[in-house]
Amino acid sequence: MSNTKVLIRKLEEDAVIPSIATPGDAGADLYSVAGGTIPAGSWAAVGTGIALELEPGTVGLVHPRSGLAAKKGITVLNAPGTIDAGYRGEVKVLLSNTSDTDFVYEAGERIAQLVIQEFLTPVFEEADTLSSSVRGEGGFGHTGTK
Repeated sequence: MSNTKVLIRKLEEDAVIPSIATPGDAGADLYSVAGGTIPAGSWAAVGTGIALELEPGTVGLVHPRSGLAAKKGITVLNAPGTIDAGYRGEVKVLLSNTSDTDFVYEAGERIAQLVIQEFLTPVFEEADTLSSSVRGEGGFGHTGTK
């Protein structure tokens, strides 16, 4: 297990720095910088008031909070959201309200989780054929799960 440095710049005085609730957790909580309402069945870009500087070769992945999803039907619309190492703008979370009631959130509320991961950079090479595999060309639902 290794650590990676993430520089945080507060863009607004009331912004909350991401925090890890329990040692060993993969995700750090992201907080809303202001309150607001997301109508039932709608979505909104919710600001955190922070910008990040990630180390090269890492990516920030924004995941839903399981408690908000289970209790309120709130998830991250583009889960996981991707924060590239070169991005320096405000981290915003695309929250989606899948419930039939409006979602009201307060400033400083935990709205998502941020996971930092290393990644591989692919080198794409065109080929006339691909090797065979057990799955082959079986697509959605191919494994027979219900």
